[in-house]
Amino acid sequence: MSTYLSQEKLDDLKRELEERTRKTRREIAGIISSAKELGDLSENFEYQDAKEQQALNEARILQIEEMIHTAVLVEQTSGTDIIDLGCTFLAVVNGKEKTFTLVGSTEADPISGKISNESPIGQALVGRRVGDTASINVPSGVIEYKIMKIL
Repeated sequence: MSTYLSQEKLDDLKRELEERTRKTRREIAGIISSAKELGDLSENFEYQDAKEQQALNEARILQIEEMIHTAVLVEQTSGTDIIDLGCTFLAVVNGKEKTFTLVGSTEADPISGKISNESPIGQALVGRRVGDTASINVPSGVIEYKIMKIL
């Protein structure tokens, strides 16, 4: 399975991976070592907490490595006439003009107008052109997106 990422997001993931493998691992190992010195590990909260932090950190490292390994770079597109990954467009939704960008699921942030290509809204918008209207069924009813401009 591919992970669709912008170059910026890929760079962020590489920085996070570097931080977690070099710094965070070392810090957690130090906490575990100090906690072991306190004695009985079965009742040692500091030790148990550090082991949980270690497990969470290692799980995140594996997740980041998988995303980087399966990364497909999505270029910011402009000048196209259809909506696709990396495309920014202007649409009228509920009577208001809003700007959206279609992104991979790891970068989705609906509040800032970044719609995942895997979401029902993203799937309904892929392939649409200026003037098209996409009707999307959501729990609260039907929302219509009228495509005004592809930037």
